[in-house]
Amino acid sequence: MIPQPDDRELLDAYSSAVTRAVDLIAPAVVRIDAGRGSGSGVIFTPDGLILTNCHVIDGAAHVRVVMADGRSLPADLVGDDADTDLAVIRADASSEPRLPWATFGDSRAIRVGQLAIAIGNPFGFQHSVTAGVVSALGRSLRSRTGRLMDDIIQTDASLNPGNSGGPLVTSRGDVIGINTATIQPAQGLCFAIASNTARYVAARLIRDGRIRRGYIGLAGQTVPIPRSIARANQLAVTSGVFVVSVEAKSPAATAGLHDGDVVLAFGGQPVTGVDDLHRLLTDARIGAATAMTILRSGARRQLTLIPAEKPSGSRSG
Repeated sequence: MIPQPDDRELLDAYSSAVTRAVDLIAPAVVRIDAGRGSGSGVIFTPDGLILTNCHVIDGAAHVRVVMADGRSLPADLVGDDADTDLAVIRADASSEPRLPWATFGDSRAIRVGQLAIAIGNPFGFQHSVTAGVVSALGRSLRSRTGRLMDDIIQTDASLNPGNSGGPLVTSRGDVIGINTATIQPAQGLCFAIASNTARYVAARLIRDGRIRRGYIGLAGQTVPIPRSIARANQLAVTSGVFVVSVEAKSPAATAGLHDGDVVLAFGGQPVTGVDDLHRLLTDARIGAATAMTILRSGARRQLTLIPAEKPSGSRSG
C-alpha cells in the first residue's frame, strides 16, 4: 500500500504555494490613490506601466501609486477603456531604480479548481492576500457602460472594495486576471478580467491610448423572430436586433437602415442580439464595406454599411 500524506503535509504544501506566489508578485502590486477613492494595480513593465480597472481612476485629476515598500510615486494616464473596465497608467519612476514587475500567464491554460490568489488593498488595508480556487471560466459580465465583457474568470478568492484592479495569480505567481467585481451580498462570487484580454487591451492602450471599435449608429434591442416569418424567409436565427432608432448622418442612416428593421446578420455572421452586434463591430470593420442582413416588413433584405470609428462616449452600436 502506498502511504498517504497526512493533513499537515498537505496544508504545508498549500501554504508554501501561496507564500511563494505572494513573495513573487507582491512587490509589483500597488495601491492607487485617485482622489475620490483608492484601488489596486499591478506593475507589468520595469519602467512603471501599471494595469488597473478603468473605474479606479475614472475622473481623477491626479493619481498616485504607493509601492509595497511605502514609496509614493505620481502617475499619469496612458489610456483607458470603460467597455472592458481596464486602464493603463505610468508611474513616474525616473528617479527610481527599475521597478518590480509581474508577468502575465496564459488564461486559456487555467483550469476550474486550480489555486487562485488575489492581492490588493481592500478598504485601504495594503497588500492583503486572499486565496481560493478558479470557480468557473468563460463567464460574461456587464461593464458600467452596459457592454458585455466576455471571458471573465469567476473565483471564490475573497474581494472587497479596494481590490479592484489588483492581480489574480497562480501558485507560480503568474497574473491570470485583473480583479474587477463582486456580487453583493453574495459571498464567494468574485470576478476577474482574463489575462489574455487584459494583455490585448493594454497593448492597444499603450499604442493608441484607446480601443478603436466600429460604429454604425443605431440603438436596438434583442427581439424574438416569429416562427412563421423565420420559416417564410428560411432563417436560421430565432432572434435579432430590433432597430429602435437610427442616428442622423450615421453609417446606418447612409446605408438606408430604418427604424423598425430587424438586424439578422452582419459581415456574414449571425446577429441574435445586441451583444453579438457589439462583438462584430471590431476595429477591423472600420472603413470596410460590410454586408448586413435585415428583416423589413417581414421580408429579408441586404444592405451594405461602412462602419466608422465609434465616437468617444457613444453608447450606441
